[in-house]
Amino acid sequence: MKMADEADKYGRGYIKIDLDAVVENVNYLRTFVGSGTGIFGVVKADAYGHGSVGVARKLEPFGFMYGFAVATPEEAFELREGGITKPILVLGFSFPYAYEIMARQEIRSTVYSLDAAGALKEAACKAGRPLRVHIKVDTGMNRIGITPDEHGLSFVKALKEQEGILIEGIYTHFARADEMDKSNAEAQLVTFLNFIHMIKERLALEIPIIHCANSAGILEMPRAGMSAVRAGIAMYGITPSGEMGKAVLPLRPALSLYSHIVRIKMIEPGQSVSYGGIFTAEKRTRVATIPVGYGDGYPRSLSGRGYVLIHGKKAPILGRICMDQFMVDVSSIPEVTVGDRVVLIGSDGRESIDAYRLGELSGRFHYELLCGLGLRLPRIYTQNVTAESMK
Repeated sequence: MKMADEADKYGRGYIKIDLDAVVENVNYLRTFVGSGTGIFGVVKADAYGHGSVGVARKLEPFGFMYGFAVATPEEAFELREGGITKPILVLGFSFPYAYEIMARQEIRSTVYSLDAAGALKEAACKAGRPLRVHIKVDTGMNRIGITPDEHGLSFVKALKEQEGILIEGIYTHFARADEMDKSNAEAQLVTFLNFIHMIKERLALEIPIIHCANSAGILEMPRAGMSAVRAGIAMYGITPSGEMGKAVLPLRPALSLYSHIVRIKMIEPGQSVSYGGIFTAEKRTRVATIPVGYGDGYPRSLSGRGYVLIHGKKAPILGRICMDQFMVDVSSIPEVTVGDRVVLIGSDGRESIDAYRLGELSGRFHYELLCGLGLRLPRIYTQNVTAESMK
């Protein structure tokens, strides 16, 4: 894990992750759920661009963390290789080639088909240990999952009878919990609760871990906090959507993106900047070049629309963003020199620009933007708070 004192080695560009902000955000989310409710830290897509192993290592010592959730077996294997020992749940479909390794590494699988259950049983037998599974219930997302009806009940009954498989959990996922109108999410919640009741009454089955709340559900749907919750985007200090209320205000973004100026030049009226000449100067303009581009995940759609922060001031992007570089107007920042730090995401003085704002400017979803930040940008971690210091 690279620490902040190495930042000067990554002048081209680097991402700084404030792990204390992650802990602070998780602690804030805890205030919305009961003391007996565990937390799955969602670290899929490399922890939404924050670095899955680094984030998971920080959170694992805290007793309130039940475990972690990912999208693929490969993401789970990476966590195990990184030393993570707490439970890991794969939220997406796991293909059969991964089942035996998952059993050996005690990685939980999402299950919703009997064909997969049969393959899981075989893998568990080969591994010589049971495979823990979480049943996915489709209450309105219409993506994956069993239906919350007689067909779904038959599936749960059949799964219960499979040797080598332990039903550890059951869950659903909200499609619209981040909207101001919670009626759709509330309907999903009622459907899910009714199905859980059906399982208890008809099958005499008490499933240990019941979970459905995502970040938006944690913050604005207290009834959705059951045995566990899944803390995703809010864990990183990012609001799930612009329709969320005041509950999101205390969240603190954990990720900042920096680069440095590598060239400054003056261009004359009539001269163009970058590919296609979509920007042509109408007056003498001082142009600074920044060595980051869409090859690093910085959106090309910010061309001519976005801005960066230099010396606490906004510097508008000029022309098209290139794969590895882009240019900004520093005419109004006379003190700028080559080598000065540039803030692409984060704060500088009184100004700030976060992922949500970049998403608005670029026409991209802010989750997508963070997940797309490339591995050419090293992740550098800062931290002070530890699990021991919080006891």
